[in-house]
Amino acid sequence: MRIETVAIEGIVAITPPRFGDHRGYFSEVFKDAWFRENVADVTFVQDNESLSAQAGTVRGLHFQIAPFAQGKLVRCLAGRIMDVVVDIRVGSPSYGKWLSQELSPDTGKQLWIPAGFAHGFATIEPNSVISYKVTAPYSPQHDRGIAWNDPAIGIRWPFDERDMVSSDKDKTLPRLADLPSHFSYSAQQPQD
Repeated sequence: MRIETVAIEGIVAITPPRFGDHRGYFSEVFKDAWFRENVADVTFVQDNESLSAQAGTVRGLHFQIAPFAQGKLVRCLAGRIMDVVVDIRVGSPSYGKWLSQELSPDTGKQLWIPAGFAHGFATIEPNSVISYKVTAPYSPQHDRGIAWNDPAIGIRWPFDERDMVSSDKDKTLPRLADLPSHFSYSAQQPQD
């Protein structure tokens, strides 16, 4: 598997190799031992899947707080998405910064998002299907989010904001400036 470093510490892009012939291809998209050794030593407890029928659908920016904080391994099974993460770890050098990766079945790229980041995506193509593994089960009491269109974050979405489709819940999420401190940053110390 190929690991790609990205601009925000902790986020990892992973592209599994594909072995193809005249029938199509085969790919190991997840191996627990490899993931633990090369990306993060975590246990995934649930797989989620969502379909967004319309291009320009935005979901997020979501996260869960302790004790149900989630790490997510996201991939796109159909269509194409702009996957977005925002660093919400207080004290992080990249606090409030965002990055995006395009995910599609054409590339097979996946994005690892540890706890401490808000996550969302916008569909670039209709009928986009997203699958993601999580390290904690869904807990409505611990479910939180920030506004996907917060001007202080300044995400450059692939569509004009007026044309994007979102849920009523996502339209009422607070801005980053109004978010309580749920996560704190601690720099990784070198191992001896």
